Amino acid sequence: MANKDGKTEYVGMNSVIHKALEWVLSIFHITLVKEKQSSFEQFVRFCIVGLSNTLLSYAIYAATVFILQKSDLFPKGDYFIGNVISWVLSVAWSFYWNNRFVFNEEKRSGEQIFFSLIKCYASYAFSGLILTNILSWVWIDKLGINRYIAPFINLIISVPVNFFMNKFWAFSNKKTNK
Repeated sequence: MANKDGKTEYVGMNSVIHKALEWVLSIFHITLVKEKQSSFEQFVRFCIVGLSNTLLSYAIYAATVFILQKSDLFPKGDYFIGNVISWVLSVAWSFYWNNRFVFNEEKRSGEQIFFSLIKCYASYAFSGLILTNILSWVWIDKLGINRYIAPFINLIISVPVNFFMNKFWAFSNKKTNK
């Protein structure tokens, strides 16, 4: 839903996140200033989008690897191909939901959305293609970890990298010079 300022709001979900965070912080007797709480709630929303993105990405990755293994196509590179296909589709999914649900501080023009999409693909190219494929190669080829488990290990590194790259670059509100 859009409010009178043109901002997209998910009132119910934001309220649940806010109340859950207040409850968890109260258990540990922690109080956050409003700005810190808002940033933390944004990170929680990012993690929710990330969870849905991870499930989608993994399903596409596993299906691709399975199909390539069954057809005996690219037996040594099946996980690379699975990473690329799942990356292309999951970045589009992630961008859509991060733009609408996580980093929606102001209404963006079509041009701003386009440049955010380009920056999003560029940042995920680093973390989702380069970093993930290097880590997958280490886990699978060098350490012998199962190719269906390696993507979960990659998340430990890629999730924080993705959040900061999205927050401070891809969805940054700073004006860029053309």
